[in-house]
Amino acid sequence: MYVKICGLREPGHVTAAVEAGADAIGFVLTRSSRRVTPALARELASMVPPHVLTVGVFAGEPSEEVRAATLEAGLRAVQLHGDHPHEDFTALKDLGVTLVRAGAASTDLRCGALDEDLLIVDAPRPGSGEPWDWAAVRGRPAGRWMLAGGLDPSNVAEAIAAARPWGVDVSSGVEVAPGVKDPGLIRDFVTAARDA
Repeated sequence: MYVKICGLREPGHVTAAVEAGADAIGFVLTRSSRRVTPALARELASMVPPHVLTVGVFAGEPSEEVRAATLEAGLRAVQLHGDHPHEDFTALKDLGVTLVRAGAASTDLRCGALDEDLLIVDAPRPGSGEPWDWAAVRGRPAGRWMLAGGLDPSNVAEAIAAARPWGVDVSSGVEVAPGVKDPGLIRDFVTAARDA
């Protein structure tokens, strides 16, 4: 089970995610309580070993802004969240990074439909942290796709059984307050996802 921990802002939490065995770590570079600057993302990403994917998360920014921030931060992947047109992915293809498309279950659920490398299927209200009907997408997404939305250490095994994803993505489900991660919850989440 591929595991992505998103919205990290502190060195200790990055270390906890790496030590727990996360496959990908996300840094939010768009409007959010979890936002970091490209400079801080670069500092945090420098702590991450090469086998762990470092992801810059964007939502609605123009592709040139995404490109500039990704290069400044030195990240290995770009996640475009929401209704980004195919052209946005095409415009970033030459960066040579992994492209991730994230959206609600109502979007095109074929990984690669917009030339992305990975797909994240999120809750109807992305970022709400609310559990949703994970079983509704079972058998629909194709390719390398991650389930997100309302996941936490106590329900990730249930969500995996319901949706059968290739991977899972969590942010608020490993927090003790908005934007404040907990190393113990990060470890518990990775363990629960892998044990599922």
